[in-house]
This record gives sequence, structure tokens and C-alpha cells, in this order.
Amino acid sequence: MELGSNTPAEASATMRCDGHTDTFEKVKSKRSHKRKRDAAEVETVAAKRPQFPALSGDQLTVTVLLEMRKVAVPAHHYTPLKESWMMFTPIVEHLQLQVRFNLKTRNVEIKTCRETSDIGALTRAADFVKAFVLGFQVEGALALIRLDELFLETFDVTDVKPLKGDHLSRAIGRIAGKGGKTKFTIENVTKTRIVLADTKVHILGSFQNIKMARTAICNLILGSPPSKVYGNIRAVASRAAERF
Repeated sequence: MELGSNTPAEASATMRCDGHTDTFEKVKSKRSHKRKRDAAEVETVAAKRPQFPALSGDQLTVTVLLEMRKVAVPAHHYTPLKESWMMFTPIVEHLQLQVRFNLKTRNVEIKTCRETSDIGALTRAADFVKAFVLGFQVEGALALIRLDELFLETFDVTDVKPLKGDHLSRAIGRIAGKGGKTKFTIENVTKTRIVLADTKVHILGSFQNIKMARTAICNLILGSPPSKVYGNIRAVASRAAERF
């Protein structure tokens, strides 16, 4: 056989000594193979997406689970609780809850029922009872049921500054003021309600108002004169009123 006598078809293959022919095949890219495989998996997942029927109006109503909250009542609040028990009527009428006072455990127990439609009713009722137990007036505590943006905050005077003995008594006196004047002024300017119980300070109000009242009380504990505290909270309250 002479050199260069191979035809184009014969040139595309090479003869081996055993008589078999090897052809060149195009190698597929691993990246393209992986891309096609991922696309196939996505199509498979999309095909398995469940189809749910549309819900009716009755099925969209939220069903409240049967739950219960307990609020402990200290011994010195038994008599006020007994005298003001009829003031707990809004818990039953408006929030559609069940309430009772357990004589054995000394707890006010609040429970949901089938008529309860609001998910947050149990929390608001528990906050109302807790506010009454902490010493707030019933009229002020009822705002926790009527309004959604009210909160309770409690802190200790010694959390602000570690005081003992007469220094602690003077700090509490600065918060209350003569005849409660300082406390009433902070309440009126910040639109909050404040209860002083020994070294505990309880504040009822909105988030921003609680922040202003807490800042004023902390300044009084740290030793600022009441006149300076009045000026600061009035300036902050006026800026907040202009903002809204």
C-alpha cells in the first residue's frame, strides 16, 4: 500500500492489528451535564407541588385553643380583689373568657372557651389582672383591655444605682415628691401611670411614654433635682408631640 492512498472515510479511522476500528467521540462537558441534571430536578420538584382547594369563609376563621393563665395574688390584695371583683366583668363580656379566683392556690385563673375569637384576649386579660395586683387602679388597668399599644414595665431602684439604708429611702422620696407631686407630674407629662411599691417601680403606658418616664425616674434616682427633670421631660414630650 502506497503512502497517501487512504480515502477520507479511511482517514477517519485507524486500523489496529487485531482488526477492530476505534473512532473519536466528542466528550461531553461535565458542567453542561450538571446543568441539565439540575434543570431536570427542578422540573421534577415543580411537578410535585401540591394543589390545595380554595378555603371558604367559615374555614378561614381562627380557632382559639383552650388555654389557661394563672396570676398569683398576694395576701394584702385579697380584700381589694374581693371588693372590685365585679370590675372584672369586661374580661367575660368583651374578651369572651372565663375567670375565677381559686381559694386553694390563691390565684386568679383565666381560661379560654368556645366563644373566644381573639387570639390575644388571654394575654390582655392576664395583663389586666397583673396590673390590678401590682397596685394600679381598675380604671387605668382596664386600658390594657381596650387598647393594644399599652405595656407594663417593672424595675427596681437598686438596678439603677446600688443604694442602701437612708440613701435608698431618699431616692424613693425623690421619685414620689412631697405629697406625691413629683410622681403626679411625671405621670401627667408622659401620659403614664406609675406605682411605687417599696423599691419596685411599675409603669403602665405606651412604649415611648414608658421610655420617657423611666428616664425621668432614673435621673431622680441618680440625684438630679426635680426642676431639671421636669424641664427635660417637658422638652422631650413637646418634641414628640411635634413629630406626630
